[in-house]
Amino acid sequence: MISFQNAIALILSKAHSFGQEDISLENGLGRVLEGDVFAPRDLPPFNRSAMDGVALRLEDLSIGIKEFRCIETIFAGSLFSKKIQRGECYKIMTGASVPEFADVVIRVEDTLEQNEKIEVISRGAKRYQNISLKGQDLETAALAIRGGTCLNAATIGLLASLGKGKIAVKKLPTVNFITTGDEIIELQQEISPITIYNSNKYVLTSLLKQLGIEIDKYTHVLDDPDALRLTIKKNLQSDILIITGGVSAGQADFIPSILEELGASKNFHKVAIKPGKPIWCGQLGKTMIFALPGNPFSCLVTFKLFVEFYINTSLRGAAPTIEKLPLNFERIKKTSLDEFFPVIIKNGMLNKVDINGSGDVRLGFAANALAMHAADENILTKGSQVAYLPL
Repeated sequence: MISFQNAIALILSKAHSFGQEDISLENGLGRVLEGDVFAPRDLPPFNRSAMDGVALRLEDLSIGIKEFRCIETIFAGSLFSKKIQRGECYKIMTGASVPEFADVVIRVEDTLEQNEKIEVISRGAKRYQNISLKGQDLETAALAIRGGTCLNAATIGLLASLGKGKIAVKKLPTVNFITTGDEIIELQQEISPITIYNSNKYVLTSLLKQLGIEIDKYTHVLDDPDALRLTIKKNLQSDILIITGGVSAGQADFIPSILEELGASKNFHKVAIKPGKPIWCGQLGKTMIFALPGNPFSCLVTFKLFVEFYINTSLRGAAPTIEKLPLNFERIKKTSLDEFFPVIIKNGMLNKVDINGSGDVRLGFAANALAMHAADENILTKGSQVAYLPL
């Protein structure tokens, strides 16, 4: 059994890129940018009016001219055709190109139009007031977005502004998934007093979808060594293979020995954590294998701590940042392990969730985060800054 910190260090050392691919921008949400993106032109590409108003020469205002004759109206997307002279102005709309002959925009609320004249009723105008200058946001060839950025709606909007209809992103891993257990049945099957529904299938499928990953192949296998061995061999073409159940020390826990028989290289088996201690992790060929405990909450915890960590580190090239929030209750640790417990984030604090142990089916429903009680801390006092992972 190894420590949680050493297990994470091993995972970090095994993380690697799954390659890259080009996708359409509309499919970019949640994907990770492969390389740096640079501005292909100045942004804004012209001096742009930030207001509806009048564009004029500051020089005219400085010599006391207050009334102006409008010679043209400029709309966004249209070009001007006339040059203003002393005492003249343009009416201009937000987003329109400001002619080089004008160097200030007076907002419409600060003007008064009557008798075919526009009077400026505000004082203290400054050069380039209400004008977004060409290249003010980004100059040509300037770094716009760094590689490794996870794309959200705002970033996708910026890429669209840069004209990027196609983008190079980190390729997502292919994932195969095996659940095990004689007691596990599918939702459409008839339940009995000694069987349970296959919740792990739906929990892990959903967790992978949150990462943008669809499972390539899913199989459920009974606790039969031959069937397990054959199924595992058939699922080694993926980047990641997840197995749930059969990894502890019971007579029907065949997974570790089968993986060893097949020639898998073990990274670790059993980590000093609660819940989830029996987790097995290793490699066989190109496939990274995570064998998670079958207990539903242990399965969820180990996926978040190890599988998701491995995927995110591989995609971003660096370990994810762990956030902390103050604890809103006191917690006394009962073991010498690193313990992970469900909490509710509310009002900027981690709040208590009452549970009946790691087998409580309500755990994920009741909580929205997973907090850590480190092995070397017996008591977490109220107000302690505690690391957590969103669920």
